[in-house]
Amino acid sequence: MDVFEIQGGVRLNGSIRVNGSKNSALPLLAACLLTDQPITLSDVPELLDTSNMLRLIDELGCQRVDDKPDRASGMTFQTLDTTNHHARYDIVKTMRGSICVLGPLLAARGRARVAMPGGCAIGQRPVDLHLRGLEALGATIELDSGDIVATAPAGGLKGSRLFLGGAFGSTVLGTANVMSAATLAKGQTIIESAACEPEIVDLAKLLVQMGAKISGAGSPRITIQGVDSLSGAQHTVMPDRIEAGTFMCAAAITNSDITLENCPLDALMALTNTLQQVGVDIQPADQTDPMRLTARITSARVLQPAVITTQPHPGFPTDLQAQMIALLCIADGHSVVTEKIFPERFMHLAELQRMGAMVFRQGPTAIISGVRQLVGAPVMASDLRASACLVLAGLAAQGTTTIHRVYHLDRGYEKLEERLAALGAKIVRKTDPNQD
Repeated sequence: MDVFEIQGGVRLNGSIRVNGSKNSALPLLAACLLTDQPITLSDVPELLDTSNMLRLIDELGCQRVDDKPDRASGMTFQTLDTTNHHARYDIVKTMRGSICVLGPLLAARGRARVAMPGGCAIGQRPVDLHLRGLEALGATIELDSGDIVATAPAGGLKGSRLFLGGAFGSTVLGTANVMSAATLAKGQTIIESAACEPEIVDLAKLLVQMGAKISGAGSPRITIQGVDSLSGAQHTVMPDRIEAGTFMCAAAITNSDITLENCPLDALMALTNTLQQVGVDIQPADQTDPMRLTARITSARVLQPAVITTQPHPGFPTDLQAQMIALLCIADGHSVVTEKIFPERFMHLAELQRMGAMVFRQGPTAIISGVRQLVGAPVMASDLRASACLVLAGLAAQGTTTIHRVYHLDRGYEKLEERLAALGAKIVRKTDPNQD
């Protein structure tokens, strides 16, 4: 098991490119199951999660059929075998995103058996909204030995008007599942309280290229007119807004000057607005394409506190909550961060306290009193975004920080230590000498 060792207090400088989005790539790969024609996806990030999704769709008969050496040239997939409809626990347990094969399998093959998904331990994340949406399309849902078993009626799925809102807002992967399934349903489907996240827009763009009839993606109401079949397409995965936001926070917490290429500023307005209030300057260098900008990130020497509440898009992203808390730990004053999406997503607070942070939890809210200096310490990563939070804290801390269980980071950040080192950070990956 690997660890990161970070010598903090080093300012960063240079340029770095934001990779394709993990949260977009997973449902895009799952959508390849909807057709037997070739789908070419460019800029699929090389991550543990995407590697597992590639294994999953391959096992489900959707194989890579090109021999291109790099992802920039695109990866081409084609469904060559439709006999298997079982997404096994051995693969599904590694990531929650694997649930997004449920809708495509059900629509294309009439039956899907998907193990209940795994992923990060950040609190309850039920899939009942996914199942409710698919039931509205006519599917029969059963639970058997830890698997979700979905069966379409004899005449196929039928369009319906359905509501996908839940206790913590809309569901992104649930919207992806129902929207994908509805593309092959008979008649019209209207999804009310649909997720508005940019990743849903990205999936809709691919599906439309494949021949789907979808309108309203990116709004709370998505309308899908079912078609008989879908064809092949070519698509480039959108830039990863969470990775971009993490690098913005890295620049701010180290008082650095870095340039982000392929940076989706248009998808990050809640974050950039908050960062500017804190004292971070974000200057776009290219206005020709609002979704793919180059931006220069600099910050004031003294950062200001903030009050933040995570919300569904276009609100502040829950996936950037931990990184923002790390930054606010060295702000000059008291900050308040309330988590409205996953109220248990605060496992990083205890580790930040080990580094000298003054941060306390009251229910779904974290109270942060800024300190002048964080101090390096051995800490334990608990989930993907908490891992990124601890890396940021380590970059700013005085002394050495050792982060254990960095395999969480590998699920969502490609070679993070190498990319930060290229900006001047003193960070290395080592084998944990205390592992069994």
